[in-house]
Amino acid sequence: MARAACSSVVTALTLLPSKSLLFRTHRHFLFSGNSKFVGVFTFEKKRCFASKVSMSLKAGIVGLPNVGKSTLFNAVVENGKAQAANFPFCTIEPNVGIVAVPDSRLQVLSKLSNSQKIVPASIEFVDIAGLVKGASQGEGLGNKFLSHIREVDSILQVVRCFEDNDIIHVNNKVDPKSDIDVINLELIFCDLDQIGKRIERLKKGKGKDSQSKAKEEAEKAALEKIQEALLEGKPARSVALTDLEKEVVKHLCLLTMKPMIYVANVAETDLAEPEKNTFVEDVKGLSSDLQSGHVVVSAQVESELTELPLEERIEYLNSLGVSESGLGNLIRATYSLLGLQTYFTSGEKETRAWTIQAGMTAPQAAGVIHSDFEKGFIRAETVAYDDFVSAGSLAAAREKGLLRSEGKEYIVKEGDVMLFRFNV
Repeated sequence: MARAACSSVVTALTLLPSKSLLFRTHRHFLFSGNSKFVGVFTFEKKRCFASKVSMSLKAGIVGLPNVGKSTLFNAVVENGKAQAANFPFCTIEPNVGIVAVPDSRLQVLSKLSNSQKIVPASIEFVDIAGLVKGASQGEGLGNKFLSHIREVDSILQVVRCFEDNDIIHVNNKVDPKSDIDVINLELIFCDLDQIGKRIERLKKGKGKDSQSKAKEEAEKAALEKIQEALLEGKPARSVALTDLEKEVVKHLCLLTMKPMIYVANVAETDLAEPEKNTFVEDVKGLSSDLQSGHVVVSAQVESELTELPLEERIEYLNSLGVSESGLGNLIRATYSLLGLQTYFTSGEKETRAWTIQAGMTAPQAAGVIHSDFEKGFIRAETVAYDDFVSAGSLAAAREKGLLRSEGKEYIVKEGDVMLFRFNV
């Protein structure tokens, strides 16, 4: 019988998600609310830079070959089609699985509102081929996939923290610190190459007016600071930049600027007390030093867990004293690292979860639904989730004085249930 559990420790770091302007064709695997496989579709999409958060986040899963990346991917997207095999380069194309963000509040709100459907927030997991030392110079198959990493909002770096003679390690030994150094150095080398080329272009000074020239100077100054840090082995996200500098370098989608979560992949026997695993402690220390988060999971156990009925999954999680699966922990860690939160809209037509940046005002949150909502914002009828549940309906909340009319300066709180009034 399969057993599974996860524990997590996250170092919170609030960063805006960055997105790229690259066109890319992907295969997407769709799953229904009960985690049943629905189908596959292919489409070409353009990810653009934006200050708003879309309802779908994107996280890239990277790491050395044979650390459990594809096994973890298969688990979180319920048997997505990445080939989990004991061979260094078995993932030949990046697989993208779209899964719903687990949130029990949706079912409660839907029932109270008699909603016809539930629309959860979603997150995309991208399985990137295993990177090896020298990937930035073309070694292995990882080099061709580094461009895919530029499209994600955050990076999940899977680190092997278990011994198993039957599973080949590309460097012939389990050493999390060395593994992390290899991956991070490859990302640094890519950024250095990109920054070097960009600085050379900026030196030519193509700005036609004073404003353009000022931006070019700001970008050049920022890139030189980042370049210096990278040469010292430090990630771009460790560099203190002004708001203007952050804005002018955003278009480069620097890999080491992206928020990173280190996923310590352990054996089942280490799940209950991961702190006794010295490999996990190494990952924990490094993640703190590198201004990143970390989560402890067992990819193989999570994979076995997906084969069980939902009731048995919960039973095994409870038997091990945990309430969340690896998927839940990974998403929670991602939300924490990116500084994200959720608000809801709920009515007879649908109950829907929306993902926004913490600190957004009511008009900005409305703009995540549609830009017209933000442009023509009048007010937001708002009630806290707990108040909505205790009242039993939006109408009852209004009668009890729990429904508030919030204006343009209101900062949306986690779990707010909102109804926007706007005019365009």
